[in-house]
Amino acid sequence: MVKKIIKSYDYSLIIAIVLLCCFGLVMVYSSSMITAVARFGYEPDHFFQRQKLALIAGGLAFLTMMIFPYRAFLYSKFLKLIAIGSILMLFSLFFIGHAAGGAQSWISIGGFSIQPGEFVKLSVIIYLAAVYDKKQSYIDEFGRGVLPPLIFTVIICFFVVIQPDFGTAFIIALIAICMILCSGMAGKSIVKLIALLILAGVLMTPIVIMKGLFSEEQLSRLVGVTDPFGTIEGEGYQLVNSFYAIGSGGLKGLGLGQGVQKYGYLPESHTDFIMAVIAEELGIFGVLFVLMLLTFVVLKGFSIARRCQDPFGSLLAVGISSMIAIQSMINLGGLTGLIPITGVPLPFISYGGSSMLLLLISMGLLVNVSMFTSYREVYKKPLSQEAIPSKNVKQFKQHKSTSIR
Repeated sequence: MVKKIIKSYDYSLIIAIVLLCCFGLVMVYSSSMITAVARFGYEPDHFFQRQKLALIAGGLAFLTMMIFPYRAFLYSKFLKLIAIGSILMLFSLFFIGHAAGGAQSWISIGGFSIQPGEFVKLSVIIYLAAVYDKKQSYIDEFGRGVLPPLIFTVIICFFVVIQPDFGTAFIIALIAICMILCSGMAGKSIVKLIALLILAGVLMTPIVIMKGLFSEEQLSRLVGVTDPFGTIEGEGYQLVNSFYAIGSGGLKGLGLGQGVQKYGYLPESHTDFIMAVIAEELGIFGVLFVLMLLTFVVLKGFSIARRCQDPFGSLLAVGISSMIAIQSMINLGGLTGLIPITGVPLPFISYGGSSMLLLLISMGLLVNVSMFTSYREVYKKPLSQEAIPSKNVKQFKQHKSTSIR
């Protein structure tokens, strides 16, 4: 059985993840060595060493999730722990959290800063996948099948918004929408959901504006993206220098470590704007290398979702793949001026221990779903004696062609 399990792992996906992490580690060092010394007074390899520790911890978590049966998360005790723990983590920020980037989103533990909002993304994915797995027999009923799990998502987004961290809240909301649309719900339920989202947006917008939830820094990002060159001495400073970095890289780039914009011109060169540094130093080839690997991971995830006959595993794959795709698009949209800068890191590449740990845990879970799916396809039987509820699988198969596909 061990040999069969080993053969069932998707090594192309594992290799892509390893390549992204290794490339990201190199670029964190290149983009942060000047910032570490000039801006913070640290050693040149300060951020590199911290990212390396995050990779080691994330690697161990990745290996653990690779072999930990994903269906164990269906146990009610796990789900209660995930739901209650997520809300308590976010609630604790108002008492022990500290602000960074205009949002009180961080907790300091042993010299390290942890962002609970990152881990809550995976909590929402697991919770929604588990709940919609159990509701497959009546998923077409909007009131019973679709709406109840949204209450948990709304509560999570509310706690994230009032930090205020609109970028994370937006990502969680989009992930939830992707999973709901792929849950097998009927077309009429989709229409009701869209109407509900529009109504919520209309009602929430004036409340957010009147309550002043936007910090000065977040408001400056809105101004900067509308007229970056007109506000080059203020709000548009970072975005304009991102343009300079991308434009000066050309086809081949200036060479690894030879970039200029990281010399204080691009303050967040190792986090939000690390792709601008990649474009400057490695040119379009470096950018395409990252984009192709990220695209491969996302498409592979959706392919796993289509192949998986277990609704829980399929929805997990959809949620994780959507998270990678959404974060990548938001980060790239910010540094190219297509959308306001949100502080969302580029998956696997940007500096950030919480983000890296979350991503590797999620990827381990995705690889685990892939392994179980391949095992069932090849050997025509479940890996363990734990039965997949037949009514859930049957109901899910009926809707799958019109949802995930």
